[in-house]
Amino acid sequence: MKDLENTNLDVSWVRSQFPAFAEPVLEGQAFFENAGGSYTCKPVIDRLARYYIQRKVQPYAPYEASLLAGAEMDEARTRLAAMMGVETDELSFGPSTTQNTYVLANAFRQYLSPGDAIIVTNQDHEANTGPWRRLAEEGFEIREWQIDPETGHLDPATLDGLLDEKVKLVCFPHCSNVVGEINDVKAICAKARANGSYTCVDGVSYAPHGFVDVDELGPDIYLFSAYKTYGPHQGIMVIRRALGEVLPNQAHYFNAGSLYKRFTPAGPDHAQIAASAGMADYMEALATQHGVSEQGAIAARAAHNLMRGHEVRLLQPLLDYAKAKNSVRLLGPDQAANRAPTVALASTIPGEELATKLAPHGIMAGGGDFYAVRALEAQGVDPAHGVLRVSFTHYTNEAEVTKLIEALDRVL
Repeated sequence: MKDLENTNLDVSWVRSQFPAFAEPVLEGQAFFENAGGSYTCKPVIDRLARYYIQRKVQPYAPYEASLLAGAEMDEARTRLAAMMGVETDELSFGPSTTQNTYVLANAFRQYLSPGDAIIVTNQDHEANTGPWRRLAEEGFEIREWQIDPETGHLDPATLDGLLDEKVKLVCFPHCSNVVGEINDVKAICAKARANGSYTCVDGVSYAPHGFVDVDELGPDIYLFSAYKTYGPHQGIMVIRRALGEVLPNQAHYFNAGSLYKRFTPAGPDHAQIAASAGMADYMEALATQHGVSEQGAIAARAAHNLMRGHEVRLLQPLLDYAKAKNSVRLLGPDQAANRAPTVALASTIPGEELATKLAPHGIMAGGGDFYAVRALEAQGVDPAHGVLRVSFTHYTNEAEVTKLIEALDRVL
């Protein structure tokens, strides 16, 4: 495969794949709230429209429209699973990552024995920590793997002191939605596996910056949200077979034999599942545009390298600016290479107020706690005061980052 880590991303082509950039109502607006949800790419929109117009019927019946509907749903699962290095039935869809996590927590509640322990962190979005913490009410032990209060860093070395034979599950984020640091998932999963523990990784804040090879990283569960990866509002959940087949079935009893149905008790959104194949369309087209003809996992890896390379180049000037600005505190690392382009800034001005001040300058950003209340409190930030969060993806261009820095200079 062509090595694209040092290849410049064709940003003009990328932006042409997102209809939002051609909308007059958004002209002159720089979108920096991508961590809350990305723009949707054209292949997803086209598939969603086609499904609603041509195939909005019950899928898998023996007539053409229904067969095509079912085939598109199957295509989405097959292609996304291939991109992530897992078997097709190890990937399933749910209404949201939050809901998927609640379903998983209920399965573990039934699976674990009294006295078993679960490790969670205070770096997480509440969706990947709250459902597990509630199991303490059922008599299970919850141990908190804590971040460094100055840096927000989640140190793998401190995990060693929490692991023992009682720990059955370790839950942690691929990267935090306010700290931004990319955790060493592979190393952490290896530690847990050596201890005989399963792992659940919240990939919501990392997946927008490239689909991962789950098999290579090693988690037993990997979760992310399609509406943050240029797709529809679905939660995507990978559960490896060895774990998925021993956890109690959470779906209709007659679906217990289907791994991708076992943890989706609610009826699926057929149209959105079918449209999710558009994310695979886009990733493969992105790779092709930059000289990679292979599909599936190879295309996904090429797209990942392109996206991350571009984001790192744009992110460092923003981090340098924030680090040098005495009136704000940059949460997380100040080096772009080991963090996602999700930047939380604490200031004497409340986060929401700062976002409001940026809006007249054409900056779309958000302020608040971003459901990372525990992470903010651990770093000495009052969640009620909140932070300004500016986040971008590979479709952001250099001019927009410059515009953001200039706008921040005016309002701080």
